[in-house]
Amino acid sequence: MAEKGKNFIPPKGKRPKFSFYWIYAILAIVFIAIQYFNYTNPVKEVTWPRLEEMLLKQDVDKIVIVNKEKAEVYIKKTKLLSDTAYKDFTKRSFGSSAIGNNPQFFYQIGSEEIFHGLLKDTRDSAVTKMRRDSVPASKIMEFQKQYPYPPGSETRKDLFGDIFGYLLPIIILIGAWFLIMRFMSKGGGGGGQIFNIGKSKAQLFDKDTSVSVTFNDVAGLEEAKVEIMEIVDFLKNPSKYTNLGGKIPKGALLVGPPGTGKTLLAKAVAGEAKVPFFSISGSDFVEMFVGVGASRVRDLFRQAKEKAPCIIFIDEIDAIGRARGRNAITGANDERENTLNQLLTEMDGFGTNAGVIILAATNRADILDRALMRAGRFDRQIHVELPDLEERKAIFKVHLKPLKLDSGLDVDFLAKQTPGFSGADIANVCNESALIAARKNKIIIEKQDFLDAIDRIIGGLEKRNKIISIHEKKVIAYHESGHASVSWLLQYAHPLVKVTIVPRGKALGAAWYLPEERQITTYEQMFDEITSAVGGRASEEIFFGKVSTGALNDLEKVTKQAYAMVVYFGLNKAIGNISYYDSTGQNEYAFQKPYSEKTAETIDHEVRAIVEEAYERAKKLLTENKEKLERLASLLLEREVIFREDLEEIFGKRPWETEEEKKLFSVTVEEPKILPGTNPDGPANPDPTQKKLS
Repeated sequence: MAEKGKNFIPPKGKRPKFSFYWIYAILAIVFIAIQYFNYTNPVKEVTWPRLEEMLLKQDVDKIVIVNKEKAEVYIKKTKLLSDTAYKDFTKRSFGSSAIGNNPQFFYQIGSEEIFHGLLKDTRDSAVTKMRRDSVPASKIMEFQKQYPYPPGSETRKDLFGDIFGYLLPIIILIGAWFLIMRFMSKGGGGGGQIFNIGKSKAQLFDKDTSVSVTFNDVAGLEEAKVEIMEIVDFLKNPSKYTNLGGKIPKGALLVGPPGTGKTLLAKAVAGEAKVPFFSISGSDFVEMFVGVGASRVRDLFRQAKEKAPCIIFIDEIDAIGRARGRNAITGANDERENTLNQLLTEMDGFGTNAGVIILAATNRADILDRALMRAGRFDRQIHVELPDLEERKAIFKVHLKPLKLDSGLDVDFLAKQTPGFSGADIANVCNESALIAARKNKIIIEKQDFLDAIDRIIGGLEKRNKIISIHEKKVIAYHESGHASVSWLLQYAHPLVKVTIVPRGKALGAAWYLPEERQITTYEQMFDEITSAVGGRASEEIFFGKVSTGALNDLEKVTKQAYAMVVYFGLNKAIGNISYYDSTGQNEYAFQKPYSEKTAETIDHEVRAIVEEAYERAKKLLTENKEKLERLASLLLEREVIFREDLEEIFGKRPWETEEEKKLFSVTVEEPKILPGTNPDGPANPDPTQKKLS
């Protein structure tokens, strides 16, 4: 056994791995030991009055001046044992005696000659006093004999301190070098980048760090869930599809407006799939160093292959997936393009990534590279749209669960008041309503709190203390009454909800509408909306003979809408059935328009003609109903806020009111203070439908 133990070599792979942390631990122990022994051999600094007192009491055995810098004071052993003033020096730790050849005090001297003079003067003064007090000569001689003058003198070298002072910088440099090499050896992505810069930053969710979100927590998005649940089912039961010869899809792209739940849907996939899930943002691939993004992509897919089957989720993929060659200024060595090239290679190159599915999310699918969108890479595009009425009900039910609500709150009512709201907007409404109720010291959240929350989110905070002159207030009232009147008299204008002249946000007044949730729009519908938008300025001209800057928001909206009618939707006879809309986004950085200068003049002329025709139409309608408009403006000045019922009383019922409108507004009679969302008319009208006087 002895021979075996002597020559025994541990098998390869089982030898204990050397760790640099042992070096750190040894250095720490050495420093602690040095400090400990310094503490257990205390040498205290003493002041001159205290030293003079010890000299006169004959406690000092000897004084040694070291390196002409300090004087070491040795106390007599008999005094150390008998005098309680020196009890701190009689014991050392572990019970060993501290009485030896070590000094007990030191005195910092400025000059050796001055210190000699102090010692001599103290001795001479003491002798003079003793003679004056008739002390026997024998005692005086004994005092002079024992008095430590002249003191001893030594020159010492701190060998350990000198060596340590020379070696410390070298030790620090060597330690830093070992630390850097250690980090470099850990660098990922095949490049061995310093400080792990080439290593993927993806967060891994597996059985140990599982996600609690499931499809039950995702309200609405039923069609999107059907498509994405098929991918989850493939990971759980692959034989169900492979027996028929099917192959697992390479990737799925979640496309939709902000706040519609794309990232939440990906979290639900992580919670449902029960397979490793790598989550990373597109911006995490981008770094100032060239090649880092591609290195991180390689490292991400390397980890994914080891964990297959698994899912990779890249949020905001447009950060690296933007179409190549769109900006010629950056040149061919653009870091984002290198990262995208590596991603394309990993997704469908010569290498195989069996069992790795890629999910990505973006709200800018139009700017993504076409190579990224082809079949074999992102096989599916899952559109996550704004929720419809039924989906908004489901979303409200999810976000209302943790709230303390009034028992009479109707979820259908809330869903009808929020067309165009995304899931994030609805969550914000629920949270804001709770804050408003708490601000009013309520114990439950009532329906009016939700209505105030919708007002707050869309229009901003009310500013009732804002100083507005009487004339300005009158102009604002006639302006908003013009909007309300024209929209009431037109067939395709959005149904009016309320009109207010209370400043809110940047607006001095607003008319709130409830837009119809339609998928396509005709020329007549868009023209009625433009006419309603310019009704405020037309009212100002009719009653005051001049216009103000208050219609800025209205003019901006109608200009964009008229331009879209002519250039995008082909709703103009002069331009014809031609659209210059670029859904691919390829002309975003173009220096010229896709049409000639002559066509541009025609477009300008037709846009101006549409807006002017709508303006004259609005003036005609308001002139024909001038008395009713004055009554409405007077009522608005008196109350500051008027509702749909007030317009019915003045103008009568709308003859073209639909059954859906009647059903909707029959709910709002009790508390009609509601607010719409946005108009889903695509690029023609991306702004909220409310008319603001800003």
